[in-house]
Amino acid sequence: MFAFGLFCPWHKELSGGAVSVEATVEELATELSSYLDTSRINQVRRAYYYAEQAHEGQMRKSGDRYITHPLAVAHILAELRLDHQSLMAAMLHDVIEDTGIPKDALADQFGEDVAELVDGVSKLTQIEFRSRAEAQAENFQKMTLAMAKDIRVILVKLADRLHNMRTLGPMPFEKRQRIATETLDIYAPIANRLGMHSISTELEDLGFSSLYPMRSKYISKAIQKLRGNHREIIEDIRGKLQEKLEERGLPGRIMGREKHLNSIYSKMKLKQKSFHEIMDVYAFRIITDNEDDCYRILGAVHSLYKPLPGRFKDYIAMPKANGYQSLHTTLFGMHVNIEIQIRTEEMEHIANNGIAAHWMYKTEEPGVGKVNQMRVDRWVKGLMEMRERADDSMEFIENVKVDLFPDEIYVFTPKGRIMELPQGATPVDFAYAIHTDIGNATVACRVNRNLASLSQPLQSGQTLEIITAPGARPNPAWLSFVTTGKARSSIRHALKTRKRAESMALGKTLLKKSLNGFDTKLSDITDAQKQAVVNHNQVNSFDDLISDIGLGNRMAYLVARQLVAGYEEPEKEKISEAKQIEASGPVMIRGAEGILLKFAACCKPIPGDPVVGIMDSGNGMVIHTDTCSRLPEDDEGRARLTHLKWAKDITDEFSVELRVELERQRGVIAEIANAVAMADGNIERINVEDQNARFGIVSLVVHVNGRRHLARVMRRVRNIRAVTHISRVRY
Repeated sequence: MFAFGLFCPWHKELSGGAVSVEATVEELATELSSYLDTSRINQVRRAYYYAEQAHEGQMRKSGDRYITHPLAVAHILAELRLDHQSLMAAMLHDVIEDTGIPKDALADQFGEDVAELVDGVSKLTQIEFRSRAEAQAENFQKMTLAMAKDIRVILVKLADRLHNMRTLGPMPFEKRQRIATETLDIYAPIANRLGMHSISTELEDLGFSSLYPMRSKYISKAIQKLRGNHREIIEDIRGKLQEKLEERGLPGRIMGREKHLNSIYSKMKLKQKSFHEIMDVYAFRIITDNEDDCYRILGAVHSLYKPLPGRFKDYIAMPKANGYQSLHTTLFGMHVNIEIQIRTEEMEHIANNGIAAHWMYKTEEPGVGKVNQMRVDRWVKGLMEMRERADDSMEFIENVKVDLFPDEIYVFTPKGRIMELPQGATPVDFAYAIHTDIGNATVACRVNRNLASLSQPLQSGQTLEIITAPGARPNPAWLSFVTTGKARSSIRHALKTRKRAESMALGKTLLKKSLNGFDTKLSDITDAQKQAVVNHNQVNSFDDLISDIGLGNRMAYLVARQLVAGYEEPEKEKISEAKQIEASGPVMIRGAEGILLKFAACCKPIPGDPVVGIMDSGNGMVIHTDTCSRLPEDDEGRARLTHLKWAKDITDEFSVELRVELERQRGVIAEIANAVAMADGNIERINVEDQNARFGIVSLVVHVNGRRHLARVMRRVRNIRAVTHISRVRY
């Protein structure tokens, strides 16, 4: 349970005390000599002296010279054994922002790679944002672009944030709160996503301590007290575990494992548990030589104490999304629960340092960490896709936060490929995880070979098969149940693209109809006329103007008049020329025009009904029957109606509500259902209302493809002996 030393990258407080800065640089050089050659160490030294000169005269809030900060960041990266370019970028990471030295100058001095790294880490200080949240979101967007070019950007940024969090004390209260919140929201989860557990947990604890200093102090004191009280039990369990390993001849070093402050607080808050309930678990980690030994040690500890059902996780066979591998088991022994993690030395190194454990992916050992690198590349690629589809940086960061990062589940493709998804993910999330095009074309799914709902949450171990259809499109309702950022951003993007295409098509149809009333064709309008109208309406392009018509934000007649006759439209003419609008002929509809043509729920129009359309600002056109009581009755309102006619080859089904009055008899509902089926109708909903002991009323919603079909259904129902009256319901 209690650690014998939590990993903590270089954590010296630098000050203008007895130890000179130059000596500290040499201390760094000594550390680097364990894995870098002399020429590369000298390049790091040169970057340090350049930064020292650039930051001359600048001080930190603590009173230390500013150069102490980049030097400390470089020390953190040296602990992670990063390459010389990352260390040079660490030395120079504030130069562009704070000293006015341009990126080109850094490129000339230290090369393009280092300049790009520094630029990627630099903040967006030149842009003014409407809010602090927007600044954070834009900042993260820029960092994502830089990460896509070089993943080392985020490693330098995390080290920078870690040192800033360690030295947050002298900052004003509000700034401390903001930086700590941003750290917990963005940087700690990113470190976790990259598998960098040590940096992630330290960032979480420092963020927690800054946001809640009293709670942090209380929990810390309680841990110290508990550690003393439970020392004997810890040593006893450790001794028994060591004895069992020696008995079986299994290599392994046993370490106590400490729960960090933020983790304890989060569990107390989310799981509504007391401090003692959470801490009443003794946690150990056993580090061994290879995978086989991991499984043998698992058998050994299970023979020593009884495992708790449902608490075993094999992350070696199925690694987490961030590359983490380990065996987890919970045992019951000595009247307490014992959590044990079993892993190899390499897994331990990767668990602590994640992607930083594989910094050499471009250099000496291309095979090391290849799988983990592929996972990171896949994640960054996913970020880039979400960035391209998002309307703005706020939507982008909202989608990213969804993925930073809940517990995973593991499901299988029909060919046995393992896919990791967040807890609560649905088949639609799975489809988008495979490929965006598959997600967009999804119509159904099979879970363990059985047809299943697209909205049901998945469980680990299930096998999924996605059924697609050509021409299928995402359903807006999917947004209410998908959980992954990729699925959400892909659906929104597809809906936006579809809405734009549909608004353009509808807008063009309506504009052509209005121009016909002026005996003009759209092809007759010159580019100069179009541009003049675009400028007058203050839109970006003529396409945007047409799209606005389709969305219901502008009247087609007014735009047509501007194109033909100029910009001024007296109010009285808008009404008096309604007949001219009608004279231009009705618009053809096919019944399944998409998300911008909706059929009114009040009158439920079907093919064959005389219909009109009324524009709903921002949402397109709503279609009503021309006798609907909800239509406007004043002249100006009637002038805004668009006259429509049905196409002849409509095959879609439409909902109609029927009211059936009948004598109460046994089996009469079954007769009605049978009559609707015999007329090729489909019942959507049926509701029985008692009128009295002899008579009743049935409310029936059926699907038909037009008035003729409806007449056939009503005739069949009317022929039932018990039915006294049937009518179509309109509200």
